[in-house]
Amino acid sequence: MSDTGKLRLGVNIDHVATVRNARGGAYPDPVRAAKLAEEAGADGITAHLREDRRHISDADIDGLMAALKGPLNFEMAATEEMQKIALCHKPHAVCLVPEKREERTTEGGLEVAREENRLAHFIAPLREAGCRVSIFIAADKRQIEAAHRIGAEVIELHTGAYCDAHAEGNFEERDRELAALREMSGFAHSLGLEVHAGHGLTYDTVKPIAAFPEVKELNIGHFLIGESIFRGLGPAIGEMRRLMEEARGDTLRSAG
Repeated sequence: MSDTGKLRLGVNIDHVATVRNARGGAYPDPVRAAKLAEEAGADGITAHLREDRRHISDADIDGLMAALKGPLNFEMAATEEMQKIALCHKPHAVCLVPEKREERTTEGGLEVAREENRLAHFIAPLREAGCRVSIFIAADKRQIEAAHRIGAEVIELHTGAYCDAHAEGNFEERDRELAALREMSGFAHSLGLEVHAGHGLTYDTVKPIAAFPEVKELNIGHFLIGESIFRGLGPAIGEMRRLMEEARGDTLRSAG
């Protein structure tokens, strides 16, 4: 990314597929949503192909790769099946996330430090294929150092605990989580890692994260898909981008 301070927005379209799958059939179409998101100003599209295919399907990935003008960020578990799919499609980016079948959504960051050797070998062919490899992790120095050692180019910091604390009105915990995210954004940047962030972000919580100068991209999905019911997808994305740019502009002005 250039030094203009522009913060990228990746829009996760998983839960368009969740709505489709609740009824069966082909509507609403996640690929159509992805194209609308691009038209509304999304810098990239994120899709998580889960092992149980609870929302995004293999056909959705085929359709996204064919239809998108911008980059696809392919979220996936670190399994042989998912590696084969990624190597077949060669998306712009691959983001490794933890995955448990019983969870409703991704509950935490990937445990990199304990699986360093396995993950280093796992990501090597993805990097050789030209995919940017990102690791979704907690704001934890040990995990960030491990992600750096195994050759990841990007980390995505899990903002879920910060967002949950805000929603629960636990502002002391929220501020602790925010401070950790701020510190670890700077630490990861100092190692040469590109820093992204996401999970649970809303209009109420996005600006403090967007203000971190080291963060180059936010990935936001569930809230935007839900908000699109009331505003429409384009206006929902437009408002999120406005808040992000406002926060980043404030950061640049204070730095100047």
